[in-house]
Amino acid sequence: MISENVYGLWPYHLHRAIRTAVREDTHSEDRWTDTDWYQAATRALGALGEQWTAAATLGPSRLLLVACLRQGLRLARDHRLADLGWLTAAAYTYTDDSVWEPLTLPADTTGAPDTPADALAELLTAITRRQHEHRQRTVERLSEVLDSGLLSADLVELALYYRAKAYKDLDQGAAARAGMRQVADAGGRLAPKARRGLANLARLAGDFPTALAAVPTLGWKGRHHRVLGDIHWSHAATDQAVAAFEAGRAEAEEHGAVGERAMMQVRLALALSFADPDRAAAELSLAHQLLEGLDQRSNALLAQAVALIKDAGTDGIIDRARSLNTDITGAGLPFLHRFVELAVAFHHAVREEDQELAATIGRLHELTATGDFAYFTDIAHYMAGLPLPGPTTTQWIDSPDAVRARWQHLVHTRRTRTGR
Repeated sequence: MISENVYGLWPYHLHRAIRTAVREDTHSEDRWTDTDWYQAATRALGALGEQWTAAATLGPSRLLLVACLRQGLRLARDHRLADLGWLTAAAYTYTDDSVWEPLTLPADTTGAPDTPADALAELLTAITRRQHEHRQRTVERLSEVLDSGLLSADLVELALYYRAKAYKDLDQGAAARAGMRQVADAGGRLAPKARRGLANLARLAGDFPTALAAVPTLGWKGRHHRVLGDIHWSHAATDQAVAAFEAGRAEAEEHGAVGERAMMQVRLALALSFADPDRAAAELSLAHQLLEGLDQRSNALLAQAVALIKDAGTDGIIDRARSLNTDITGAGLPFLHRFVELAVAFHHAVREEDQELAATIGRLHELTATGDFAYFTDIAHYMAGLPLPGPTTTQWIDSPDAVRARWQHLVHTRRTRTGR
């Protein structure tokens, strides 16, 4: 019943056609009962699990692993199998590197999930579809599957983690922190990633010392180099940020993590975009190549914001920024508006357009009113050599004067480059 070629494993349309024909056959003595189908599906899922385990051990193409997962989900859901077995491990493998190959399944059920297999299928579909749906829809779908009570403890952790990530993207920092803390405290498979999430949330709140203190505890699973690089570029410490992102890219290559490698490449271009537009252009070109074939919508949009920073001081930036903001709104990723406005602030600071810069700072202030990314507003003031309007909540790892001086230096260097 099981083909050795998993890509052709009991093709779904053929499986359904055979199942329908057999079930509609009410005359043959050997007509299969529901119990027969359940037992056969259980055996098929077990055999498929053996293929997935062997494939995972040998480390072949992710496409092979995803094909096993997709077929296994179909079998488990269609036949309402209670023991998901290897599918839980496969779900974690699928989500580990943020590649997001499509897991589209025929819509056999409507409404809320009512079996563990339904719940797992909906969980993975919601995580994958967040690349194409508004993050609020992701929160709703993950909340529904959590409320169903059908997920195992391991899979509850997966749902909580990705819901917390969606909350972060929606600027709901308190909900994001609560979710990440719950996953981190549980000490499960996603605890290192949740600790990274908490470090990032500390950074977003402007608490850089706390974020920096967490880095030594994160390791590869917590993407320590990514966290460190984000801290450094925010301080305009370009050399340190580049070193961190290059180390993160190399580590991702060592682990065969193509999704993480692409993310590191986008951030490497980001770190360089303020200081070295020529090298940033080359790194951004490589980033686009690495993103090709990966379903990473937020990073693709971030790359466009990086291109704005790289080109700051030249004509056409404002129209490009408006277009990008429209795309970001449609994607339901409001946190990226801050990067666009920071790029526009850099642009106006370079061109000494004081009135336009003041308007941009006003928009940044509104976008950071919750406290997250409020340090972007500080940076915009530093770029223009303006005093802060009042006390700041940002806790830098260097003195504010040193951070201010580095950002002003980047503006002056770009101003010289563009002949202004």
